[in-house]
Amino acid sequence: QVQLVESGGGLVQAGGSLRLSCVASRSIFSMNAMGWYRRAPGKQRELVAQFSSGDVANYADSVKGRFTISTDNAKNTVYLQMNSLKPEDTAVYYCNAKFRATGLTYWGQGTQVTVSS
Repeated sequence: QVQLVESGGGLVQAGGSLRLSCVASRSIFSMNAMGWYRRAPGKQRELVAQFSSGDVANYADSVKGRFTISTDNAKNTVYLQMNSLKPEDTAVYYCNAKFRATGLTYWGQGTQVTVSS
């Protein structure tokens, strides 16, 4: 019963920035393992950023130092700020969350990010 809706994707030039948003139908506080994944054409889904235990953020090596995950609890929203974008960042980005009450994981429908040279 948790819905996740991503937005903020689009077309951007290399070196540019985008901020992705994931609006949850339930409180962020009610969920665990808030994170962002992506899938590029011909590749497996990969973890981009998530909050680890203790609410500490961690990142894939490929995005560390460029991407930042954050939350706005009042708006039930998780953000992914993406700076210094590279063409290899092109992918569909998915929000992921685990609902505390059920232990089930939920996925958004994805938002396309395309980075051109």
